[in-house]
Amino acid sequence: MEVLNGYQQTYALRAALELDLFTQIAEGATTPEDIAAAVDASPRGIRILCDYLAILGLLTKLDGTYGLSRDAKLFLDARSPGYLGASARFLAQDGMIESFRHLTTTVRRGGADGPGTLGPDDPVWVEFARSMAPMMAMQAEAVARLLPASRRSPKVLDIAAGHGLFGLAIAQHNPEARIVAVDWDNVLQVARENAAQAGATDRYTTIAGSAFDVDLGSDYQVILLPNFLHHFDAETNVRLLRRLHDAIAPDGVMATIDFVPDETRIAPPLAGAFALTMLGSTPAGDAFTFAELDAMFRDAGFGESRMQDLEPTPHRLILTQP
Repeated sequence: MEVLNGYQQTYALRAALELDLFTQIAEGATTPEDIAAAVDASPRGIRILCDYLAILGLLTKLDGTYGLSRDAKLFLDARSPGYLGASARFLAQDGMIESFRHLTTTVRRGGADGPGTLGPDDPVWVEFARSMAPMMAMQAEAVARLLPASRRSPKVLDIAAGHGLFGLAIAQHNPEARIVAVDWDNVLQVARENAAQAGATDRYTTIAGSAFDVDLGSDYQVILLPNFLHHFDAETNVRLLRRLHDAIAPDGVMATIDFVPDETRIAPPLAGAFALTMLGSTPAGDAFTFAELDAMFRDAGFGESRMQDLEPTPHRLILTQP
């Protein structure tokens, strides 16, 4: 029953975020009547939704009044510096959910019909860049801190840059760093906005187009590959990695950020489960193990790779030598 009704959790949280329910409770509306007045909804609807959110552990309930759980205070109150509610606009959007409505057919086919979310200039990635940036900021900062010390004035290539935060985190740590971001032009508009906000416009350039086709340049001390390889099969990834091997400096480093399950493919749970996301939304993507990724790097001409966790996120960082 819990599994079959699991979709209700997605829609309940999405509704609560669209109503700004958590923020209104944080500001003092704690009864169904007060919350309903604050969000322009029916008291009955609010009571049932809040009870459901309390069952999920996102709200507390005492004597008919509601409060925020610790997680909700940190991540779902729009006034919180750690607010991640915007991610629902990408993760729970109708287009993403629709790809799983016919999963039986997808399983038989072995992947999404057509390009899935990988078509040129797909607006879904503009939504990703805007909505997921707060969630990615923690990862970007962790990666910037974990990268080995590089030479003065490092040249950084950010593949599928999206919001641009991974490259910009390096720019914030090193005022000499110069970032080159690659993505579709409509997505790069978001990255350029973030670069301007970070005061890094003069050190931030962009290349619009597919990383498989455009001229990437050369002699990069750092190449960032955040959350990209999982969209494709191994053969396609090796083709890209060979291009990146040609672009990296002899003393450079490749930094790959991704969901990486262990050899059982079912742990850690989020990394293992991510394979289903790729099955539903791409023709051939997957959640690859470290051994599989290491083999791809070596097939493309790279040397040794080492992996470490990006706690507290579910992602892992793989650093690879040319």
